[in-house]
Amino acid sequence: MTVRSGISAIWIIATGVIIALLYLGRTILAPFALAVFLFLVIEGFARAIDERSDLLKRGWSRAMAILLVLGGFIGFIVLLARGVAQFGGQSAEYERKINQLISDGYALFHLGDAPTLTELVFNETGQRFFGTIANATSSLTSDLVLILIYVAFLFLAQSAWPSKLNRIFPDTEKREQVRHVGDAARKGIETYLWTQTVISALITGLTYVTLMALGVENVLFLSALIFILNYIPTIGSIVAALVPPLFALVQPEIPAWVPGVDPQDGYIFAGLVFLGVSFWQFTIGNFVQPRIMGDTLNLSALVVLLALAIWGAIWGIPGMFLSAPLTVLMMILFAQSDSTRWIAILLSANGEPQTQKEPEDSASLDNNVL
Repeated sequence: MTVRSGISAIWIIATGVIIALLYLGRTILAPFALAVFLFLVIEGFARAIDERSDLLKRGWSRAMAILLVLGGFIGFIVLLARGVAQFGGQSAEYERKINQLISDGYALFHLGDAPTLTELVFNETGQRFFGTIANATSSLTSDLVLILIYVAFLFLAQSAWPSKLNRIFPDTEKREQVRHVGDAARKGIETYLWTQTVISALITGLTYVTLMALGVENVLFLSALIFILNYIPTIGSIVAALVPPLFALVQPEIPAWVPGVDPQDGYIFAGLVFLGVSFWQFTIGNFVQPRIMGDTLNLSALVVLLALAIWGAIWGIPGMFLSAPLTVLMMILFAQSDSTRWIAILLSANGEPQTQKEPEDSASLDNNVL
């Protein structure tokens, strides 16, 4: 009993120390983790191109994959910039509509004279809020540069990994075991990222068509936000369903097919937009996503929510994006040892975490996803 209590105490202390180190080192570790996952995405692209083309060598496949990923990233930044510029060009109309909504809210709850948007923004709370946003944006810009530098050095260091592994583990059996575990972790994370990208693209494409049909303005900007938000488990899909209706609510010009011309039309229009966006989020999230993902995630729904909260508290927004793949990685690593396998069982959805993936199974998994 004393030995078991001592082991439990060691586990508690070790967990606390690890969480503290992750939190204190978040400015370094979070960008590096994002860089590793971006590196895996590029390698997945390169592997897919290499398997489907007999003419391109692996180096050219990797170069093409880098161009595709960077092109998509730059395109996303351009869409955001265009969206912000479009909203800025209609700022007066949006401000008028927001002031009307504030006035309606104050009148509904009998709160007295309603302040304007300008008064709310430039009070002490508003200045503190936008100051926080400005700091976060500045930090994100510097992190993006750091992430790209990390990715470049990961590619440069990639060729030396096999020889380093041979020297660290001279025993052949031990080395093969480590290699199998590494392959299982890489393929698990890679498969999750691929399937999540396919699901996000599917939801975004259908939502884009729906928003266009409903007459929502700045559809490309909203679609880009939805695509990124769907990478955040559970909470991301909820926010993605709420963002377009909020923008529709303050849209300066209501489409002609919406009945009437009074300000209440904005609520009807926003409700229709919410129904259209939520339909795709609900349908794909509950019927299509489980079929595409299958057992690649194999995490309990409760674990997904807890992981989102914990990693979000430790690393902020990057932690929320990485919460699911990081937890998958932890489950795979915990499953390799008898002393920690119970943790992997608790994390898994079906109570059967895989210890290793055989090469044949991994190949078939790649073919199914890619």
